Amino acid sequence: MSPSKTSNKASAPAIISAHDTSAQVFAALGDPTRLKLVAVLCAGGAFSISHLTQTTAISRQGVTKHLNVLAEAGVVSDIKIGRERLWQLQAASIDEARKTLESIGREWEMALGRLKRFVEKDD
Repeated sequence: MSPSKTSNKASAPAIISAHDTSAQVFAALGDPTRLKLVAVLCAGGAFSISHLTQTTAISRQGVTKHLNVLAEAGVVSDIKIGRERLWQLQAASIDEARKTLESIGREWEMALGRLKRFVEKDD
């Protein structure tokens, strides 16, 4: 087995574990309703379920379930003010997911560069 194959196998678990959080974010954002809720929360501030329900045809309970999925992924958080529960965006998790995509993009660019050099070497 070549050293490069060994190092690839050794680094794969590190890459996967480093991106576990981002994978949860991507999975949570993969639903159109949750993505729409995040878009509303991008306006800034904290919003009540009533306000967030206005942007969708889903019930308050349905919106709450979607918000809980987003909260488990670290995309949103809630704060309680009296009886009211307000939801706000946690931009850091989305920024981390963006960085993950940029890292993957750089890796692809390097791999494509190596492939191009290999193919052009025989020309």
